[in-house]
Amino acid sequence: MLKNQAENDTITAAIMNHTTRIPTAKARIGVFNAGFGRYWPQFPGLKEQLEAYRVEFEDKLREFDVEVVSAGLVDDVDSGRRAGDFFARENVDLIFCSVTTYVQSAFVLPVAQRGKAFIVLAGLQPTAAMNIETVTMFDQLAHDNSTSLPEIPYALKRAGLATDVIFGMLRDDPRAWTKIKEWTYAAKAARALRNARIGLLGHPLEGMLDMNVDPTSFTVAFGAHVEWIEMGDLKKRVDDATPMEVSSMIDRIEEFFAFPEPGSDSQIAGKVTNESLQMSARVAVGLEKLVADYKLDGLAHYYRGLNGNEDEQLIASMIVGASLLTASGIPVAGEGDLKNCVAMMMMDRIDSGGSFSELHPANFNEDFIFIGHDGPGHVAISSQQPQLRGLSLYHGKFGHGVSVEFKVKEGPITIAGLTVRENGKFALIAAEGESLDGPIPATGNTNTRCRFRPDMPTFVERWSESGSTHHCALGIGKQISTLRKIARLFDLEVQVVSE
Repeated sequence: MLKNQAENDTITAAIMNHTTRIPTAKARIGVFNAGFGRYWPQFPGLKEQLEAYRVEFEDKLREFDVEVVSAGLVDDVDSGRRAGDFFARENVDLIFCSVTTYVQSAFVLPVAQRGKAFIVLAGLQPTAAMNIETVTMFDQLAHDNSTSLPEIPYALKRAGLATDVIFGMLRDDPRAWTKIKEWTYAAKAARALRNARIGLLGHPLEGMLDMNVDPTSFTVAFGAHVEWIEMGDLKKRVDDATPMEVSSMIDRIEEFFAFPEPGSDSQIAGKVTNESLQMSARVAVGLEKLVADYKLDGLAHYYRGLNGNEDEQLIASMIVGASLLTASGIPVAGEGDLKNCVAMMMMDRIDSGGSFSELHPANFNEDFIFIGHDGPGHVAISSQQPQLRGLSLYHGKFGHGVSVEFKVKEGPITIAGLTVRENGKFALIAAEGESLDGPIPATGNTNTRCRFRPDMPTFVERWSESGSTHHCALGIGKQISTLRKIARLFDLEVQVVSE
C-alpha cells in the first residue's frame, strides 16, 4: 500500500531536520502588462483597472518565492523599448507579458528583442464570463485578454524569437496557474545553471564512453563554469579537519542515518565500523570546506584508485558527505558524470530532488524495475530514514567504506537524463512513472521500485534506444512539463520516453 502524502511529507521533514539547505538564488521574473494607449482617453479608468490586474498578477507570482521585477505598463513602441532595456539591465531570467487587453504586437516585440530573456504571454481574464445583460465596451476591453494572443507570437516568430502562450483566468484557474508556476520553477533552474560553478574531481570512469564530455560545452550551452579540482585540493582540507569538526560531523551522521544489522548480503554489506565512520566524517568535513572554498554549486568525482593509497581511501569515503551535500542542494555525481550533475541540479531546483541513479535489476512478475546506484543519493526524498552500511568492496571499483541505502518515497516520479547528440548538442531524455512501496535489497545501494508505461520491458527498450546515458536523475512528482520549459530556455531537444 502506498504511503499517503502526509506521511511522506512527515518523513521528509524529519530527514531534513538533520541537514541545512544551502540558500539558492531566487529567479528574477520580469513583468509588464500590455495595453493600447488609444483606449485611455476613450475609456477613463480602464488603464488603472488593467494596472491593478497586473499588480494582482505580480502578487500571485511572489507566492512562488521569486523576485518580481516590474516594468509597469507598455502601451506604445517607446514604452516597449524602455521596458526591454530595463529588463536587460535587471538581468531577469524570464519575462511575463500580462496581456490585459488588446495590444498591438509592435509594442511587445521590442520588449522581447531588448529584454534578453524568454517571454511568456499570459492572457488572464479577470472573470469567467461577462454579464451579457449589463456588459459595456469598457467591460469587453477589460476582458480582451485573448484578442492579440495570435498576433504577438506571429511577430515574435518573424523576429526569430520563441514564446509560450497561457490563456486562462486571473483567479481560480489551477490549469493556468500551474503552467505559470512551472515557468517560475524553470526560471529558477535556469538561473542556477547560468551561474553555476561545478567541480570536476578526477575524471570520468574509464571505459564509460557515455560519460566523456567537453567541459567547455557546459559553458556554451548553459553558462555554467566547470572548475577542475585535484585530489590534493580535497586531501588538504580533509587533513586539516579538526577533532571537534570531525566529532560534530559524526553527531550529524548518527542523527541523520540509521545503522541496520547486516541483511542478505552480509558477506559484503556489514556493520559500519568506527574506523570507517571516522574516515567518512573527516572526508565529509573536507568536502564541505572544498565546496565553500571553491564556491561550488555541484561536484562530479571519480578516482580509479591504486593499492589502497591515500587518494583511494579519500574517494572511497566520500559517499556519506556527498549524500549530505546533495540533500542540501549541492548535487554530487559519481563516476565523473558532469552531465548527470547538471540533470540533478535541474531536478533539485524544481523541488523534485534528483538522485544519482541508473537502471538496476527488474521484476518481471510485478512489472517494475529497480532504479538506484551505489554511492550518493538525494536522501531528502527518501521514504525512510536513510541507512548506512559498511561495504567490504565497491563492485567494479577500488576501495571500501561506508555506503548509503534508501528508496525514494512512493508516488509519482520523474527520471531525467542529460545526453549529447551526434551533432554535439545537449538533449534531455525524460520519463514519468511511479515509485512503488516494498522492500529493497540490503546491499548498501540506493534502490527504488519503479513502474513506467506501457510496461517495464517496453520502457527499458525505449529508454535504452533514446540515446540517454546510463545515468539519470531520479526525482519525485510529475516534472516533464517543467523540464520542457527548462529546455526551451536553453534551446534543448526533449525526448519523452514514457509517452
